[in-house]
Amino acid sequence: MSDHPIQGLMATAMQSIKEMVDVNTIVGSPVETSDGTVIIPISKVSFGFAAGGSEFQTPEKVKAPTDSNLFGGGSGAGVSIQPVAFMIVGKNQIKLMPVNQDNPIDKLVDYIPDAVEKLSSAISGKKANKEQSEE
Repeated sequence: MSDHPIQGLMATAMQSIKEMVDVNTIVGSPVETSDGTVIIPISKVSFGFAAGGSEFQTPEKVKAPTDSNLFGGGSGAGVSIQPVAFMIVGKNQIKLMPVNQDNPIDKLVDYIPDAVEKLSSAISGKKANKEQSEE
């Protein structure tokens, strides 16, 4: 029993999607700047896929040489790649820079490392002042 023609259409379309979209599409290749900072692009990838077909009976008067049924079908796929952020690694820190700064949650997440650093500096400063005053 041979494979149905729609299986070939689906396999071809899925193979094409697999070739277009891989992990390097989502997390791009790192780029190193002259000061040693590494910039890594991050993208959002969406794709869709559709396949369909139909079998037609041949008229009794005209017989197909190999089979009495004819098949017609097609498949298609679409891919959307949208850059969403850049990860910046360098100078003892990692920072995520969103492409769209309009989202307040993204801004808040961006400020968290600075807030933690300032808070820890303030706590360390208070401890140092307290130890000096006790001496």
